[in-house]
Amino acid sequence: MGRPLKVRPEELEDQSERLHKALATAGLGSRRDMEQLIMDGRVSVNGKPAQVGDKVKPGDLVKVNGKLVRLTWKLQLPRVLIYHKPEGEIVSRDDPEGRPSVFDNLPPIRGGRWITVGRLDFNTEGLLIFTTDGELANRLSHPRYEVEREYAVRIVGALDAEKMDALLEGVELDDGIAKVESIVPAGGEGINQWYRLVIKEGRNREVRRLMEHLGLMVSRLIRVRFGPIAMPPRLKRGMKEELTDEEIGALMRWCGLGKGGGKAAPAPERAEPAPGPAAPKIGHPYRRRLNQKGERQT
Repeated sequence: MGRPLKVRPEELEDQSERLHKALATAGLGSRRDMEQLIMDGRVSVNGKPAQVGDKVKPGDLVKVNGKLVRLTWKLQLPRVLIYHKPEGEIVSRDDPEGRPSVFDNLPPIRGGRWITVGRLDFNTEGLLIFTTDGELANRLSHPRYEVEREYAVRIVGALDAEKMDALLEGVELDDGIAKVESIVPAGGEGINQWYRLVIKEGRNREVRRLMEHLGLMVSRLIRVRFGPIAMPPRLKRGMKEELTDEEIGALMRWCGLGKGGGKAAPAPERAEPAPGPAAPKIGHPYRRRLNQKGERQT
């Protein structure tokens, strides 16, 4: 789903450029000079004499006066896909129990594979991000970068001020101290109460274990945001969507990466969401509803 990206191998033709323009971009002279070179028979493409108006693409061998020319191409962007994981799917390619996998619903990739950014357990729904770039996945999911994960959580019971303070200050779990960055009431009915909370580590079942530590049971858990990406209202359960080139570029800049990934600039000490229309829209229906309920409660 979504607009196809230009970087797929089967779509390299879309990256083709007029030969004279490509030669000029490579620094060999003006476009008019390059047209003259071609008309003089001094340029070849893949061993054949070039003609004015010919196009070249990545992988073509271009020679001027018999010497190979290295053409300049736009750095390739990775693919990034967002998915609304429903409950009842596992975030793994192999499962001895044969349960449905999130990877069953992803489009195939030639010469690569989808990498998961973070995980969600079997009984949790919400935003999952996949990418073809390992460094991008690392920048978003590794604890050292402290990327925020926002959840809507419904618990059986209620959190009093003392328990909220404990979550903010940190509680001792079996794998060390864990805490939330923020937590606010978001309405509810009867014993089922909703809260919005933000964490930065993303440990295994961290939100559920935090609540269990306080003697509370989570009856529903939805991830609505990961870093600068929030789940858009149009993305219903089981739906997926690829980000556009502009959105991917904004995401990589937010992570401190260049267009092509791999070689990374130093990560910011504290990441802030990227401004502007390049980021996917924030405003998942759960989040809006919970916001509205929270405002009515205050």
